[in-house]
Amino acid sequence: MPAGFKGFETPSHWLTFDEIERLIGVFARLGVSRVRLTGGEPLLRKDLPILAGRLAALPGLDDLSLSTNATQLAHHAQALKQAGIRRLNVSLDSLNPCKFGQIAGRPSFDKVMAGLMAAKAEGFAPIKVNMVAMKGVNDDEIDTMVEFCHAHGFVLRLIEAMPMGDTGRHTQYLDLQPVANRLKQRFQLQEVAVPLGAGPARYLASADGSFNIGFITPISQHFCATCNRVRLSVDGTLYMCLGQDEKMEFRPMLRQGASDADLEAAIRAAIELKPERHEFKEKPEKVLRFMSMTGG
Repeated sequence: MPAGFKGFETPSHWLTFDEIERLIGVFARLGVSRVRLTGGEPLLRKDLPILAGRLAALPGLDDLSLSTNATQLAHHAQALKQAGIRRLNVSLDSLNPCKFGQIAGRPSFDKVMAGLMAAKAEGFAPIKVNMVAMKGVNDDEIDTMVEFCHAHGFVLRLIEAMPMGDTGRHTQYLDLQPVANRLKQRFQLQEVAVPLGAGPARYLASADGSFNIGFITPISQHFCATCNRVRLSVDGTLYMCLGQDEKMEFRPMLRQGASDADLEAAIRAAIELKPERHEFKEKPEKVLRFMSMTGG
């Protein structure tokens, strides 16, 4: 999110909990079984654990997870677990409090660590720590982050920066292929025979299976051919790809009396729009919206 960003969606345009539950229910009836609550920062939405509980109760939805910056997590960890969330992704780009503050734009390192430890105490599993690896910024901390996550039983995921919006295009990109090869040798990591989860990460594991590290490489080794994801924004817009502009707007339908059959038909039509692949390398200037506006 760029400094001084003011482009937040108008609250009257936010989907209500009733609208979210109804739309996700239609997705579930069409076979979607995994849903992640994300943002921006989802825990800033008032009563989010209530929404989580309503979604967890939907027939056919058997995996509900949450992505968070963890600044509010210590306050909500227990309620989220009770609501039915089992897995967490936590953004943590540095273990140096000063550097963390520079990257995040606010001095919230202690809150994030408190949130992580509260989640660990509540028994969330797995807890995945997402680190956007940036050349000349935090690449010198990667080994330390491996050791930290191994010590706490967290799954580490290293992520290549994506050129979304001005902030993304100005991020110092780091190719993770050499990093993976180096870590494999230093920490005696092995290829994981069976994929972990349904996401895009490619994993290595310690010999005893006690530690896993994933690499999300949308630039150096894209995973478009196996991408099974769409993103529903707070205003009801369904984006089919982070790197393309195809979308379907559901808020007007929901507020103009669309039937469930209408919503189902629109979802099917939207999925048909999902592009073959992104063009981050070929057309880095194409996507103007920021990552926080789409949902991470």
